[in-house]
Amino acid sequence: MPAPTRTQIADIRGASRMLFDATAGVVDVVERMHRTIQRRPGPLGESIDEATAGITGFVYRNVRGGMRLLGRGLDMSLAPIAEMLPESETTAGRDVFVSILNGIYGDYLARTANPLAIGMSLRHDGAAIDPEDAAAAIAGGARGPAGNKVLLLVHGLCMSEHQWIHEGYGHGSALAEEFGYVPLYLRYNSGLHIAENGQGFAELLETLVAHWPRKLTEVAIVGHSMGGLVARSAVHFGSRNGQTWPALLRRLVFLGTPHHGSPLERGGDRLDYLLDLSPYSAPITRFGRLRSAGIQALRHGAVTLNSEEIVPLPSQVACYAVAATVTSRRTPLAERLIGDGLVPLDSALGRHSDRRRSLHFPKSRQWIGYEMGHLELLHRAEVYAQLRAWLEEPA
Repeated sequence: MPAPTRTQIADIRGASRMLFDATAGVVDVVERMHRTIQRRPGPLGESIDEATAGITGFVYRNVRGGMRLLGRGLDMSLAPIAEMLPESETTAGRDVFVSILNGIYGDYLARTANPLAIGMSLRHDGAAIDPEDAAAAIAGGARGPAGNKVLLLVHGLCMSEHQWIHEGYGHGSALAEEFGYVPLYLRYNSGLHIAENGQGFAELLETLVAHWPRKLTEVAIVGHSMGGLVARSAVHFGSRNGQTWPALLRRLVFLGTPHHGSPLERGGDRLDYLLDLSPYSAPITRFGRLRSAGIQALRHGAVTLNSEEIVPLPSQVACYAVAATVTSRRTPLAERLIGDGLVPLDSALGRHSDRRRSLHFPKSRQWIGYEMGHLELLHRAEVYAQLRAWLEEPA
């Protein structure tokens, strides 16, 4: 039986914190529902957001306190053990699972300093690189020393850099091979607000560019789904803050990016609204609202903290939009709702009923894949053929 490692103990600590916090949260919901039943309000109206009193309240407080005390005790007992154990390599399966967890609860994980929270990093050939010393990691990789062109690939919600590779193939490595890019993959906590990740990405790129071993001539970014919004946010904040790297950005490619939001998140918000109409069902919305800030930002495709702020495409950058539909042809339903199964065509192409909010991709820089799902954009040959055609054009 293999000996435990520091990573495994950290995972146990992170999972136990989530378990005890979730249990305390369930107790809160049950107590609110109990109090509502005691008060017997009408079927519609404001929710009763108050704790129970007397012996009942005493029991609820003790259950919550006991769970939190037990959780803290377990966490404190595991912490010194982790420090004595060796580090270990993570696995792709673990990375994928933790990425899903961060997409759903990432802001909570970061806020509570949970060991399962993902920190933002750049990856090359499967390993994290130091943005202040990228040459060391890249020189020892399969592609040799760092060149003067960088391609950054940004994954979507609940994903990681691993999803860019499918059966040994990846758009990033193929484009790097053909056009001489150094491919770098961003790993980030997709449960944080898009704007928070955008600011972090911009700062990371500024550090990378400042310490790149050669004079960079081009930076290109390919973002899938939420990753495209994070990239747009990074350009916005980088330009606003006077950073140097946006001047090197030549191309910005969006694969199935919900520029104007996703109907799934809007549906979740409407469900919360309906449940809130009755004091009897209102406590249940506590669970729905636990979905991360990143997911909630997808409601309108917000790239800043102000969801009403209009952020156009960067004028100095060649921007391209790839959309997909699971249908064999375009229909009003496919354009407005179905799309690739997650993102409608209009949203992926930046179209909006309010012309001020439309992103106005040139026709020659739009492409639609038919009978194609959201995740297929990451590996379909037709998508690569279009990316290749665009990158052959002068930016």
